[in-house]
Amino acid sequence: MNVVHKIHAIGRRKTSVARIYMNEGTGIFTVNDRKVENYFPVGLYRSKIEAPFLELDLIGKYDVLIKVKGGGLNGQLEAIRLAESRALSILYPDKKTILKKSGFLKRDPRKVERKKFGRKKSRKKFMFTKR
Repeated sequence: MNVVHKIHAIGRRKTSVARIYMNEGTGIFTVNDRKVENYFPVGLYRSKIEAPFLELDLIGKYDVLIKVKGGGLNGQLEAIRLAESRALSILYPDKKTILKKSGFLKRDPRKVERKKFGRKKSRKKFMFTKR
């Protein structure tokens, strides 16, 4: 086991960018200088954030400081999860395969397609009338 006092990682999803700073500690998650319970009030959201730690049985071993901006809640959650997984794969290179199999290290490249001129949305056209 490699012991690193402070680790930094970045995760992205859609237009969200999450920066993670991990220290050894008691398992406190802080998102944008607020407790995770205040930033993500729904329990399902918190379980998504803790998923990489649960997968590796590391709950309560690291304090995580999260800075996230852009996008909506789901994009931010997935950006946070990717950043945490990247940080854990740096700390525990032997457990990287576990995170990879769970799909936590995969960057989702899908983004919203831009609107084109002369159209209603990106692909939808204005209604055609013959007469």
